[in-house]
Amino acid sequence: MNVLGISALYHDSAASLVVDGEIIAAAQEERFTRVKHDMRMPVNAIQYCLAEANITEKDIDIVVFYDNPLYTLDRYVKNIITAGKDSKDVIERSFQSMFSNKIWIHKIVEKILGENSNRRFFVCEHHISHAASAFYPSPFEKAIVLTLDGVGEWATTTIGIGDGNSLEIKEEMHYPHSLGLLYSAFTYFCGFKVNSGDYKFMGLAPYGEPVYEDMIRQELLDIKKDGSFSLNLDYFDFQYGRAMTNQKFSELFGGPRREPETEITKREMDIAASAQKVVEDIILRMVRHAKETYGLGIDNLVMAGGVALNCVANGKVKNSNIFENIWIQPAAGDAGGSLGAAVYATYQYAGIGRKIEQSDSQKGSYLGPRYSTEQVEEYLKQQGYVYHKFDQEILYQKIAEELEKEKVIGLFQGRMEFGPRALGNRSIIADARSEQMQVKLNKKIKYRESFRPFAPSVLEEDVAEYFELKDKSPYMLLVENVREERREKVAVQDDLKKYNNNMLEIVKKKRSDIPAVTHVDYSARIQTVNKKTNPFYYEVLSEFKKRTGYSVIVNTSFNVRGEPIVCTIQNAYECFMRTEMDVLVLEKCILYKEEQPEWHETEEWKKLYTLD
Repeated sequence: MNVLGISALYHDSAASLVVDGEIIAAAQEERFTRVKHDMRMPVNAIQYCLAEANITEKDIDIVVFYDNPLYTLDRYVKNIITAGKDSKDVIERSFQSMFSNKIWIHKIVEKILGENSNRRFFVCEHHISHAASAFYPSPFEKAIVLTLDGVGEWATTTIGIGDGNSLEIKEEMHYPHSLGLLYSAFTYFCGFKVNSGDYKFMGLAPYGEPVYEDMIRQELLDIKKDGSFSLNLDYFDFQYGRAMTNQKFSELFGGPRREPETEITKREMDIAASAQKVVEDIILRMVRHAKETYGLGIDNLVMAGGVALNCVANGKVKNSNIFENIWIQPAAGDAGGSLGAAVYATYQYAGIGRKIEQSDSQKGSYLGPRYSTEQVEEYLKQQGYVYHKFDQEILYQKIAEELEKEKVIGLFQGRMEFGPRALGNRSIIADARSEQMQVKLNKKIKYRESFRPFAPSVLEEDVAEYFELKDKSPYMLLVENVREERREKVAVQDDLKKYNNNMLEIVKKKRSDIPAVTHVDYSARIQTVNKKTNPFYYEVLSEFKKRTGYSVIVNTSFNVRGEPIVCTIQNAYECFMRTEMDVLVLEKCILYKEEQPEWHETEEWKKLYTLD
């Protein structure tokens, strides 16, 4: 039984293929088109999924779209009615996509896959897709399910119960009252892009103080004990199809929004700190309410939706011990909706019995394309690029040796990750012990803001030696602190005053013996590496440990700011040459920058990625 799930026409379109209950392939369209957060129909991702399973369009039994366009149309029309005379922008913004594409999604899919009278087509409610993506791949027979995002059709947050094959939503919050939209409003106001700058906003929070927290609670929203809330819409403009916030919001925070790419001030830092605290409080209230109301005898919580990518809040949920176990869908945003739709149809419509894996059935989220060493060599020879091929054991040693020399390495091996995190297969890696590495990576490699932290990858069995975390975190979705004895005292607020809010000077200060992965509040977004799930990456870390005594390194996604994570050999080589990376690993081949032919970059790319 071949089930294809599709998410598209909103943002982060993707395709996922499930065969007889096994997750075979999943990928975001952006990785193929190189358009960040590509919303178009995932034609390339679909073709990849079919190729991975060695099937054709005719072999697809069920296609599922991750959203119900008719319910979305209902919200769209009622939003227009509510906006009344002020509905012009709502209509202009969404009319064409609503009536030309979304409600005809079955016809669009038919054009891509061809006609097939035996194939069934379903739509799945948006938050059911999220809930299914969280529950069905999880290692739990039974779990409470929490989904949080901007908006689906009407729902913005749901609480449900998963049990075996069944999945039932018990409670919903509805648009316009949305935690995702609230967080996006703050992200927008602080000068970052909605749907892509949320990580920046979250990373900014530790620099600030929550001085606006009380004002946010008093003016912007009314929070109930169970975590439900209502927004004060007088301060927002998203319901009119315009900007996220309005003039009244600006007045509340003492002036207009920060313009993108301009200086980040103490105000933005404090807004980020305040918003993060409010979001954490709301999520913890929801989790507690879910446990008290539906969780009697259930010790497992699963989460999805874009807000579930807030790994700081996830760490707080984990440490609250409200639930004994927690599992979060690594592709928690809209891309993961394609997987949720596919597994939901598999267990609800196809009559397949659910098989539960001990860790999970997500396969480490290594669900994308792969390239053999033979394909790598063929490409490199055709292009005339200089490389060295090594046997596997020597290869691990060579990579560890370069890491110890504080070289920055592009690592391209195995199957591409599904979701926003690079997990060792499409990663840039470096020595976490280096005091200069965070600044170097941000400025010379990623071409992004200096304040943004980097994540550590650590051997699963060693995680408690470095961090206050005793459990696994394979998908880099939990934040926890560096152990107390490894820290060096740094007074962030004092330094902000001393350096006139210059975050670069604060970043340069050593905060632990693994400074490159220690954020200013001593936190880290941790990835634990398991030998079974990713033997290649595990051996790299093990060799580095043999050489240095440390089994933790820097891991950041293999891309530069504004571009998707690399997908192909060519993508990887171009990113390697365009940046100040030192070494590129392509399967069993190692390339050194100084040996490569001279690279001539376009003026357009130079302008785009040159930071002062």
